[in-house]
Amino acid sequence: MVKRLFKLLEREQRGLHEAALLLGFFTLLSQLLGFLRDRLLASHFGAGATLDVYYAAFRVPDFIFIWAASMVSLSVLIPFLSRRLGESRESAHEFLDTIFTAFFFSITLVAFVAGFFAPPLVRLLFPGFTALQVAETTVLMRIMLLQPILLGVSNLFASVTQLERRFFVYAVSPILYNLGIVAGVFLLYPLFGLAGLAYGVVLGAALHLAIQVPVIFRSGLLPRFRFHLNFREIREVALVSLPRTFALSAQNISVLVLTGLGSVLGAGSIAVFNLSWNLQSVPLAVVGASYSLSAFPTLSGLWNKGERGQFLEMVSTSLRHILFWSFPALALFVVLRAQIVRTVLGAGAFDWEDTRLTAAALALFAFSIVAQCLLLLFTRAYYAAGRTRAPVTIALCGASLTVGGAFFLAWLFREVPDARYFLESLLRVSDVGGTAVFALPLAYSFGTIASALASCILFARSFGNFNRPVWRTLFESFAAAVLIGFVSYGFLNLFSFVFNLHTTLGIFLQGFCAGVGGITAGILTLYLLGSTELQEIWRALHHKIWRAQFFGPDPTDAVF
Repeated sequence: MVKRLFKLLEREQRGLHEAALLLGFFTLLSQLLGFLRDRLLASHFGAGATLDVYYAAFRVPDFIFIWAASMVSLSVLIPFLSRRLGESRESAHEFLDTIFTAFFFSITLVAFVAGFFAPPLVRLLFPGFTALQVAETTVLMRIMLLQPILLGVSNLFASVTQLERRFFVYAVSPILYNLGIVAGVFLLYPLFGLAGLAYGVVLGAALHLAIQVPVIFRSGLLPRFRFHLNFREIREVALVSLPRTFALSAQNISVLVLTGLGSVLGAGSIAVFNLSWNLQSVPLAVVGASYSLSAFPTLSGLWNKGERGQFLEMVSTSLRHILFWSFPALALFVVLRAQIVRTVLGAGAFDWEDTRLTAAALALFAFSIVAQCLLLLFTRAYYAAGRTRAPVTIALCGASLTVGGAFFLAWLFREVPDARYFLESLLRVSDVGGTAVFALPLAYSFGTIASALASCILFARSFGNFNRPVWRTLFESFAAAVLIGFVSYGFLNLFSFVFNLHTTLGIFLQGFCAGVGGITAGILTLYLLGSTELQEIWRALHHKIWRAQFFGPDPTDAVF
């Protein structure tokens, strides 16, 4: 039995059909486990002070992971490793040893310093926390600081598993991470209290790393500590990764500041912000990340060959399909927000008031879904062309705008009650407390939309204007999204008399049937408008899509 398991883990996925289906299946399973994770946390603690502490404790470890792991991400290391493997396996092993040693001691030192200064750091970052919350956050954060070390090393190992084409291991590792967190809620929390949740995070990170060790060991590329480092190689990797590290760090700093601001907006604000953030990330991963990642290798090849016209055409094609998918997703998330939140999170201590607050925050996040997807595409296109200054500048300006906007909106909602009342009325939560949290998702959406618009304008100036089909797709997708929203809303009211809305199943069926009705109306509209994207997708479904070249996601693109 054990031998069969190791054979499965080490099986080389040469068939593109097999690899793509395998990764797709486990990605879907990972997302479902993510929903289960959030549902368990919400049902145990509700959107209150305890969950605030849990999510706050994540922020510093996550930032350390993004900052450090982006410097040894797949997109950075794989080209270096491929080149050295072409020279010899010994050269590749020496390179891995050097990078592993430098990375491990660097991230361990940063984690140790963060843990040592954890109490004043927590008080600084989360000024609204009580003394008890500061103490609890400090304990959880110190435990969770093992997470970026384990995930960082696992991220480094992933470069080898990708090169060795061991896609099964690569696909399963995020699932094991979520399973560790779920085990923390089920098994470790009853034993260790709140600290058990943090132990679950560390367990998940350890499993994420452990499953890759047998493959790395048998490949003969298991890194070892070296006392004599090749600083020239370290400098080369750092110079390549720094622009991407700055861009990712800017976004994560803005999220860290928003979380800190949430600590002064009332108990449960951080929980509402994070739960709605996790939900709104689904269309971003499915639409924006898939198209931008799929286009990246082709864009890089076209640019290196000097085929500028084809490069812009490829960006325009990806842009059309992102618009085609993301506008309807926006409409569905806004209209079906309560059904989505209640189905995924509605259980136990997560009451109806928590549902309405989280649903309203989800709607505010949803308004930037299109912008978030476009921003990913433009950033990848800039990187493909070797131009890193623009995306870094846009990321820094966008983060500044998001943070500044959050503080302004928090002040506005406090000093000008009519502004908050208007937003509450618009989202139908006038009778719910804690609406000051809306400053956070609203500011994030404003910052993201501004960044996407700036990226679009600067990209057009640098590479040329987009072709006419892009503007037609923009009109058609927007029109279809509006119709999807109206039809879904009408069906929601109709099915409220059909299903028992006092049960989770009834709420799910109401939202599902309303969504299907809206999507059907949208597809019919696009068909009557002669949508090119609809025709292209229909043709693609009739081809052997498993023959498409496989490109795995980069773990540093999102925190699990």
